[in-house]
Amino acid sequence: MIQIGYKSCVYDCCVYVKSLDDGSFIFLLLYVDDILIVVKNFHDVIGLKTLLSQEFDMKDLGVAKKILGMDIHRDRKLWLSQQAYVERY
Repeated sequence: MIQIGYKSCVYDCCVYVKSLDDGSFIFLLLYVDDILIVVKNFHDVIGLKTLLSQEFDMKDLGVAKKILGMDIHRDRKLWLSQQAYVERY
């Protein structure tokens, strides 16, 4: 990730960030063999997936609904919920 212009986050070494030409950012969260990509423009996701798939064997599971036990909700903003986790335990 470093070689293609991403910087590792100071607070979490599993988070990589890159500034884009339009002033927005692309975030890549890597946990073992799971990747979550967060970006304003969906075309940037496609570009990154294409680049990564040239280097690694990958499965595209589509739009994420859950990661690390947290539900992902989207409306005008992106938010995470651990309600199901809390109710289960």
